[in-house]
Amino acid sequence: MATSLGELPAGATQVEPTELVPERERFWNLPNTITMVRLVVIPVLLALPWFPDPVSSRIVAWLFIVAALGDLVDGWAARRGQQVTKIGKLLDPLADKITITTALIVLLVMGRIPDFGLVLVVVIIGRELAVTGLRGIASAGGQVVAAGTGGKIKTVAQNVAVGALLFPQGTLGLPNHDIGVALLVLATALTLWSGYVYFADYFGHDPAQTS
Repeated sequence: MATSLGELPAGATQVEPTELVPERERFWNLPNTITMVRLVVIPVLLALPWFPDPVSSRIVAWLFIVAALGDLVDGWAARRGQQVTKIGKLLDPLADKITITTALIVLLVMGRIPDFGLVLVVVIIGRELAVTGLRGIASAGGQVVAAGTGGKIKTVAQNVAVGALLFPQGTLGLPNHDIGVALLVLATALTLWSGYVYFADYFGHDPAQTS
């Protein structure tokens, strides 16, 4: 017996169309694993005030440098292996900010940053918190902004300044603490500028992107 259009034959069941479920990103790939390993330096930094001797300082300084270089490696691995993920774009700059913030606070506690440097540290940490908060708002709206050139230069300046300050005074016969403080002033200026560009970009005034 013929059936009308849209009517199913007796005994037949209607099959609902299959929903297209977006494929989940894999978290534990090589770049994200490197990012998580970089965070191991944080508890080591926190222990430095209790072990301020030159040997411990050198060990912590080199671990910090390795972690900073890991930032370059995980980015390269993500692009090389086509493993760039949304969670990776969020975790990579977050790991940088937590590590730098911890190091600056530890250096202040140890007196390796002069008193006026407190203003620089507050400015850097305040900017990082503001940008991280704005990044979270953007992420909630489905927008992920990766690190741009300005943010990367800022990160390099911060890492070199912190590395110089972590080493004992007079390493390799250089006034590394004076150099570190000068670089910290430069890093603060770059931090403010890249933060401005980030906010301007988010509110549609500047197409550049930053960290």
